[in-house]
Amino acid sequence: MRLTLKIWRQPNSAAAGELRTYQLDDVSEDTSFLEMLDMLNEQLTGTDEEPVAFDSDCREGICGTCGVMINGQAHGPEVTTTCQLHMRSFSDGDTITIEPWRADAFPVLRDLIVDRGAFDRIIQQGGYISVNTGSAPDAHATAVPKKNADRAFDVATCIGCGACVAACPNGSASLFLGAKITHLGELPQGQAERDTRVVNMVAQHDHEGFGGCTNIGECTAACPKEIPLDVISQLNKDLRTAMRHGL
Repeated sequence: MRLTLKIWRQPNSAAAGELRTYQLDDVSEDTSFLEMLDMLNEQLTGTDEEPVAFDSDCREGICGTCGVMINGQAHGPEVTTTCQLHMRSFSDGDTITIEPWRADAFPVLRDLIVDRGAFDRIIQQGGYISVNTGSAPDAHATAVPKKNADRAFDVATCIGCGACVAACPNGSASLFLGAKITHLGELPQGQAERDTRVVNMVAQHDHEGFGGCTNIGECTAACPKEIPLDVISQLNKDLRTAMRHGL
């Protein structure tokens, strides 16, 4: 297929960016979206043009580094990560607009690469549990009800890609934050820091410049791991409980 690509080009965080148009021919429908960008970069390199900078790592849909806006949708038209999106989702002659995540808390570093260090700083404020060093405990020494274990596993699938933030009109990271709070809050090992965890992580979320949640639901619709919206309810519940405890 033959494609017209409109791609955001920005040499650094201090410079102004713009959309530039490129033509790419002979793209197979079985090609992944990132492989298509690799093809474009080979073409640009062959004409001594600067390749398009974009993030990727595992290319297996589990690391969360590959996210971009594709025709105004986080990760593109399918509910998956950008690296798992294939060109069969597009048609011959299509024009595809590719931009970085758009959020105040995710500043553009170069082209399609944004700084998602804000997520790391949120995790540092409470994304952990207390552990005792020493020998390994016996298997199943701490019983966890299956309902809680399943819930913890389900929300632990969040890969921190940032699609929820990019899709949210408010630029909120509440779905990401709710997933991390719920994941550890469902486990007995996570109870020691439960109150301080939610207070500190919410404070860091706000400090980073993320917006507030107004329950629009675009976040969960864009989430490649289908994290449910009710983790935000759990986040708010835990925060109210912590405030009642005087934190």
